Amino acid sequence: MMRTYRIHREVQLRPRADSSYIARNRTTFITGRDGFIDPATDQGLFVHKTRVLSLFRYLLNGKQPQETGLSNLDSDSWLGYYLIQSPTIDHEDRINGPGGVLAQHPVELRLNRVVGDGLREQVTLTNYTQKPLSVSVHLLFDADFADQSEVGGERKQNGRLERQSREGEGGIWETHFSYEAANTGGNGLKAEVHREAIVQIMLMGGRSSALKSFSGDHTGVTFLLQLEPHAAWTGEVTVAAVIEGDRLPLPGGPNDEQKRQQTDFLEGASSFSCAPAGDLGPVVVRSLEQARHDLVSLGYHDVNRGAGDSWTFAAGLPVYSELFGRDTLTASWQAAILGPQMMQGTLRELARWQGKKEDNWRDEQPGKMPHQVSIAPVASLGFNPFDRYYGSITTSGFYPFVVSQLWHWTGEKKQVQPFVESALRCFDYLDNFADLDGDGFYEYQTRSPEGLKNQAWKDSDDAIVYEDGSQVPTPIATCEEQAFVYAAKFHFSEVLWRLGRRDEAKKLYHEASELKKRFNDRFWMEREEFVALALDPDKRLVRSISSNPGHCLAAGILDEAVVERVADGLMGPELFSGWGIRTLASSHPAFNPYSYHRGSVWPVEQATFALGLWRYGLHRHLNRLARAQFEAAALYDFCRLPELFTGHPRDESHPFPAVYPNACWPQAWSASALFCILQSMLGLYPYAPLNLLLVDPHLPDWLPDITLNAVQVGEGRVSLRFYRDKHGDSEYEVLEKRGSLHVVRQPSPWSTTSGPIERVMDLFESLTTL
Repeated sequence: MMRTYRIHREVQLRPRADSSYIARNRTTFITGRDGFIDPATDQGLFVHKTRVLSLFRYLLNGKQPQETGLSNLDSDSWLGYYLIQSPTIDHEDRINGPGGVLAQHPVELRLNRVVGDGLREQVTLTNYTQKPLSVSVHLLFDADFADQSEVGGERKQNGRLERQSREGEGGIWETHFSYEAANTGGNGLKAEVHREAIVQIMLMGGRSSALKSFSGDHTGVTFLLQLEPHAAWTGEVTVAAVIEGDRLPLPGGPNDEQKRQQTDFLEGASSFSCAPAGDLGPVVVRSLEQARHDLVSLGYHDVNRGAGDSWTFAAGLPVYSELFGRDTLTASWQAAILGPQMMQGTLRELARWQGKKEDNWRDEQPGKMPHQVSIAPVASLGFNPFDRYYGSITTSGFYPFVVSQLWHWTGEKKQVQPFVESALRCFDYLDNFADLDGDGFYEYQTRSPEGLKNQAWKDSDDAIVYEDGSQVPTPIATCEEQAFVYAAKFHFSEVLWRLGRRDEAKKLYHEASELKKRFNDRFWMEREEFVALALDPDKRLVRSISSNPGHCLAAGILDEAVVERVADGLMGPELFSGWGIRTLASSHPAFNPYSYHRGSVWPVEQATFALGLWRYGLHRHLNRLARAQFEAAALYDFCRLPELFTGHPRDESHPFPAVYPNACWPQAWSASALFCILQSMLGLYPYAPLNLLLVDPHLPDWLPDITLNAVQVGEGRVSLRFYRDKHGDSEYEVLEKRGSLHVVRQPSPWSTTSGPIERVMDLFESLTTL
């Protein structure tokens, strides 16, 4: 019987609650909750991970104004209201109302802020009193060009910083910051950076207002305004960034191409709606809509130019605002229901950086896909190898798999053909470099003095532990990495077959089959009725109970005989917290609900596990897991899931999980997770090569109705309504269809709960058996 939980309706969680941030492209503006930048904190305006503003604050008549309403308008824009008390109040004016003297005689400062490769801020000062007054406005600013990773800690790069200021015509003040640094990196090569920030203050004026004086220096400007009763004065502050000689365009205005690209994608992508019924229907729709916007807000606008409407994105905000290979691959296929553009853009961008040689400093090897690409100052100067770093085995396994997903969603050879050779080079890397001892399993071990120790799905240094809690040394072969390679070879063999490359297809299919046999023989633990976490350097089983086998379930590498036992273990009390499946069992000596990978809950994993539960027809487990994730989303502002949250048990003592310190929010693969969970619940399986969309909905009572609008499969588009009938059975209806797309009800071909007639295995064997 499924456990029910008491709902606490006033829980409202927000990661990084002491800060506020907006972002677009490669710019992130982080302030305190007051909307200003304190130089002693990790706040700042960061462009390409470089702090081009380290101080930003307004003073009115020498004092900080009182904030009375501050909020993001969108992911890249913000509005703030501030008040000061009129300086002309005399004794008879001191009439107290509910808001006090401040509300009775206010002078308002309103800031409208937008970012995107820089900053544009409109400043409006309004006198809401009945007397004329003078107001001194002091804007403080500075730049230190610290790397975002250095802020609040030790600084590694110390270059030359120059400041120049001048007053222009028509009430314009400009301060130009220029920074240059050099270093001989860990690879022995000398590197340099040259970055600039140009701060401009434009005093525009307004009705019944006058500029009485204006002065400034390298750290700010001061201007004295005369305001008549109800008069308003406006100005504008811009901060333009120059990165290695390239002056980036300012955001805002009628020609904001980045904003147009975001709008175009959202208008064309699938959308969601529901009837006003069920416990969680509105939460599901709101969380999905927020996730659509979050993925777009993380998008890069300076890559894939001229490549149609394809695009890729950063991993998360405010810290992971860079390209991470496995993050973008995962998020792009999990969110493929929105459209294929993210997969296309991600595959194209990663192919640019595919490894070409052996470089120990970067953990680079021929054919290996990058883990991270960064132009942050510390990386660019060679203090670490992350300007182009390859310390992940996962990315190379995921790349061919995502190519196969692109094939399933588009069905066009011309869409996948550009990525075929890059995918094949991934297999060359895996087979020639990642099987370190020739035993047929894929291991990892860093060769860089600054490299990551753990280079599998869980990449924190302390993620992989023995059953006694001690750390496992490298090289390590984790179970999920074997599953990823299996899925990649299995699915990519189909792509090769359809492209007429039959011998290569047969070879990959055979290798996948043999890997599956080896895996089940070696990794299965009969006593624990579960899959081992890993093989250690001596090829002993690491018998820790973890979430990693959930990826094996989704990939299809498990023997069918053990599938339900693995699923039961994942959803048992040691791993399932009530909000999701923990990364490590609560009974483990190393369990810590606050640890990054030893007891926390990651939404991205839940989505993959949901896909595995759908694959085998385990709908009771699937709906329980799905409900937990959507209820978790409801705890957070905007129904936006964070990067991760803690693994506390869901009970009366823990009515909600704690916020993981410094979790990213939004995070790309937490946003994509919700689409993958919904796709699993509806049993959506696209096969565009045959103009086919298979559906098999199993809607729970908490989501009795949901509509998907304009889902793209191949050249067709379809809008579908899924609903529960009066008997509780799930049905669907086609609301609109364009193109020659066929919608067919069909359970998963691998289901362990459907009958042989329902499964129609021959249909899929004809597509995949070689």
